[in-house]
Amino acid sequence: MSARDTDTLALDARGLAVGHGAHPLIRGIDLAVHPGQVVALIGPNGSGKTTLLKTLAGHLAPLAGDISVFGQALRDVDGTARARTIACLFTERPHTELMTCHDIVEAGRYPYTGSLGILNAKDREAVRSALTEAGIWDIRDRDFAHMSDGQRQRTLLARALVQMPRLLLLDEPTSYLDIHAQIEMLALLRRHARERNMAIVASLHEIELAQKAADHVVCIRDGHVIRQGTPDRVMTAQAIEDLYGLDAGSFEPAFGSVELPAPTGAARVFVLAGAGTGAPCFRALQRAGIPFATGVLYEHDIDCVLARHLAGTVIAQHAYEPIDEELVAQACRTISACGTLICCIDGENEDATARVLIDHAVRSGVAVFRSVDAYLGTLDRG
Repeated sequence: MSARDTDTLALDARGLAVGHGAHPLIRGIDLAVHPGQVVALIGPNGSGKTTLLKTLAGHLAPLAGDISVFGQALRDVDGTARARTIACLFTERPHTELMTCHDIVEAGRYPYTGSLGILNAKDREAVRSALTEAGIWDIRDRDFAHMSDGQRQRTLLARALVQMPRLLLLDEPTSYLDIHAQIEMLALLRRHARERNMAIVASLHEIELAQKAADHVVCIRDGHVIRQGTPDRVMTAQAIEDLYGLDAGSFEPAFGSVELPAPTGAARVFVLAGAGTGAPCFRALQRAGIPFATGVLYEHDIDCVLARHLAGTVIAQHAYEPIDEELVAQACRTISACGTLICCIDGENEDATARVLIDHAVRSGVAVFRSVDAYLGTLDRG
């Protein structure tokens, strides 16, 4: 998105400064969004993401800079044309009285109905389609004021989609939604971006969803856009930790997850794992506050990636190389020091190194458990 062809840009912001008063909340914003792209704004609370979206929508005047939509200055786009081009979903809820879900969504067609506001067959079909896509057709006659927060969010998204916009601006669209509904909503938005060539700009709190759903990510902190680009380039562990000021915990791009800090202290348990078998055990021990060690893992094994965040000691072998005998000896010494071994690998998949480590544990009188639950159960009984 570095190249700027104003004839193809859905949204073009240059040298933009936004805020509610004389002093900008964010300044120096350059943003180019092409049709069909999904752009995610991420950053700490209070960083100005909502203010930026309201400025891009034309609800707030920019303090500096220029905004164009589809090659035309936003300030020159009249109200009707703007409503047919841009749709918005903000966190504020409309104040309604005796309006149903269906009524709210119908309001999204008014830019097309003329002064009388009468819907024709095409409008009614668009409303029905939006209600169905948002998963609220069955509750279309429910009073909007008495719907759940998640149902209201779906209703407002349907109202935005029924406008058939070319540019959709969304402020925390996954708020109030459970995980299933979040996935459905983002899949719906991706489909509209692809099939309708719709440009979408959304602020998201769930950085793992931003990583998975967005084509382009904009990181905002301390009054500036500090990074922007594709998720794989922008959402590195260090960048996310810096963006949110993570003094404790860490971000793992491979999982798209923020991890809590590893338990402190000398390792009390050695975990024998690999190929993802150890992840549930690692997390269970972390939740229980039990420091642990693990190995011998290949460096790019998914268990090794997670263990770097949660384990006190990780014994790792370079990928694609035979297991070094010294690493096996180090693992044996660590097992003896821990006094407990949890083997997450089932017997059929034990390799030669696993068998050596288990045999060492048995010969050394180390307690061996075949699951983390079995180990934690002994603590409960104690």
